[in-house]
Amino acid sequence: MRNKKKIGNKRLTTSRYIKFILYGLLPTVCCLLSCSADYQPKPKGYNRLILPKEEYRALPDTLPYQFEYSKAARLLKDTSWIAERHWVEIYYPELKANIHVTYKKLNGRESFLKELLNDAYNLTSKQQIKANAIDEIITKTPHGKTVVIAEIAGEVPSQFQFTMTDSSKNFLRGALYFNTKVQNDSLAPAIAFMKNETRHLINTVMWKAN
Repeated sequence: MRNKKKIGNKRLTTSRYIKFILYGLLPTVCCLLSCSADYQPKPKGYNRLILPKEEYRALPDTLPYQFEYSKAARLLKDTSWIAERHWVEIYYPELKANIHVTYKKLNGRESFLKELLNDAYNLTSKQQIKANAIDEIITKTPHGKTVVIAEIAGEVPSQFQFTMTDSSKNFLRGALYFNTKVQNDSLAPAIAFMKNETRHLINTVMWKAN
């Protein structure tokens, strides 16, 4: 006697019942198999960086120091709450990069110079939490200015910092920052470019007559 299954008001033979089940489950099985396969997300892409031309212009005469900065950058006043009169920002809009420049007049105060150097050292040391390495060198510019340069590697907010002084009248400090959440590995070409831009700034620094 042939087995029969009742579904709704219809009767199906066993063979037709099996076919009904298989055809009904086939889409679900395929879906489950495809979901169980290893999923490889598409890596996030980054826009191709277009680096500015290496063309420069001089700072305005209203500042007590002089250097050359990129024609692709904007010279902005520092608007932070601690900003002083001669503090500026060299902003690169295409790279979202910024060289923050601060200046202090020493007036022969040796103790004040020591304080400023100590503050600069502490600001650089704060990078150690996330830094892979901090390379610090003391060198001279083509104009004979002594400069301390710190290059910081790793996921740090500032990748390049410097201090310059003539020990008696002028003190200048600069720090490179990127205003972006993109990881530094992806910013490597821009970071290398901006380090060279900062070096050019350093090498063209001149003090105004006080």
